[in-house]
Amino acid sequence: MPRFKKNPLDYISSEPISVEIKPDYQHNNFAKRCNRLTIMINLNAKLDISRLAIHLAKLYPAQKLIPRSRDTLKISVVIPTLNETLILEDNLRAISSLNPHEIIVVDGGSTDSTVSVARRMATLVITSKSGRAPQMNAGAKKATGDLLLFMHADNKLTLESFERMKKIMTTDGSAGGAFSLQIESEKASLKVISLLATWRSKYLNLVYGDQAIFVRADIFQKMGGFSPLPICEDLDFFRRLGRQGKVVLLEEKTHTSARRWKAEGIFYTTLRNITIGSLFLLGFSPQTLSKWYSAIR
Repeated sequence: MPRFKKNPLDYISSEPISVEIKPDYQHNNFAKRCNRLTIMINLNAKLDISRLAIHLAKLYPAQKLIPRSRDTLKISVVIPTLNETLILEDNLRAISSLNPHEIIVVDGGSTDSTVSVARRMATLVITSKSGRAPQMNAGAKKATGDLLLFMHADNKLTLESFERMKKIMTTDGSAGGAFSLQIESEKASLKVISLLATWRSKYLNLVYGDQAIFVRADIFQKMGGFSPLPICEDLDFFRRLGRQGKVVLLEEKTHTSARRWKAEGIFYTTLRNITIGSLFLLGFSPQTLSKWYSAIR
């Protein structure tokens, strides 16, 4: 038999069509496999397409399609900001490295360069009435993703945490969820507080916004978004989210800045947070409680 050339149609022969396949060729793609066929046909003969088709059909019987796992979940990250110049650029860069569908920054009236920093790095920057609830609602209205991920300006996620969220929300059918909390500090007291916050979330279903709450976009719309509260909108939202279906608290962590604990003191900040959350659940006015929670930048 003559030597074969790379192009399978370079030769024509009156001899029966011969096919040569390398036995270690593993791919299932039909087109790629056909590229490995060496077909010999005499130059003086006519190509018998029907005979070729039958021959190939015997070699490659119909195979069941093996479904591929495709990442089609589009994640919109929504970040409310107010005078966050000191930390915003680094955090937006970290979030961008996760490759979400879009990053939407909603500014509540910053007087520093927060907006200009955001415009350089975010997909979309809008302004709204100041307050986390109205800002996050405004961002959600502009979002085009399937899943809304609400992050504070001082939140960070590792790629492992982000991918875990995508996997759960793609396969689990949950309405939404949040991450475990990790305060960025080497102090033992703040490590303990992080563990207690995760325990509180897991067993009491009390989740705060610095745990990066995520929710399916259609469910968020059905819920009417965040309630227009000046404080504890996160606690209120997560409790209502639990009525929409299964919610998950991921073991993977979101990292949040320790700036508030550093500025106000660890004991005072922790006691104040517990007091505000408890009084809110007991029915105290959020307007009154908000006066105890100052902005720290």
